[in-house]
Amino acid sequence: MTSAVTSSTDSNPAIKFEGVRIGFEEGDILRGVSFEVQKRETLVLLGETGTGKTLSLKIAAGLLRPSEGSVQVLGRDVSSMEEWDLLAFRRQMGFVFQEGALFDSMTVADNVAYRLREDRVDEVLELTGLTEEARTVAANLSHGQTQWLELGMLMVQNAKVLLLDEPTAGMTQAETLKTSKIINALKGKHTLLVVEHDMAFVREIAERITVMHLGQVLAEGSVTEIEQNPKVKEAYLGSRAIS
Repeated sequence: MTSAVTSSTDSNPAIKFEGVRIGFEEGDILRGVSFEVQKRETLVLLGETGTGKTLSLKIAAGLLRPSEGSVQVLGRDVSSMEEWDLLAFRRQMGFVFQEGALFDSMTVADNVAYRLREDRVDEVLELTGLTEEARTVAANLSHGQTQWLELGMLMVQNAKVLLLDEPTAGMTQAETLKTSKIINALKGKHTLLVVEHDMAFVREIAERITVMHLGQVLAEGSVTEIEQNPKVKEAYLGSRAIS
């Protein structure tokens, strides 16, 4: 099943998947996926492991190309863009993937200065509450601190589209709460596409949810609508609500 949601107030979504298919030797992972993320909207991709959520983020980032279909980001078709053009276009996008992108041997401050500029270091550290960790080697940060630093750099980079892959994975409850506050500070200023499993966290940040199942879009709607959706209950929830 595929599905697409189009806002009546904005005919030019920030991200648009149309009939996206991608597969490997073991078979198709995404099977004709279509969905949209409106400008300055926060959409969460929800679904079981292996259903193609992270692949969708990487396709949106132009890191993978679909075998069929197209993906438009800010009106540009990233699925067919030439590599040199794509590299320049990615400056309008920000990514936080689970594998991280920090230099472990460099300090927190040096990571920020390298990615951005020296004069942005204090701003990022203040936004993320990591001022006291400025001279800490990145390898010694907790997982939560690493994610906050990545998010902080995206905040001052002012990327229009942010792609976040399970930003709370491995976090404590307190770290997850802080992460939700950081992400909520981004809402209304950026378009966010977030892959996440922690439904308590999803309730805090999601404006809309797209549920994926077996490589296809199963349902879309608000948290309440998804909790009450019979197809979602059958596929994932049984008779209980999302928790």
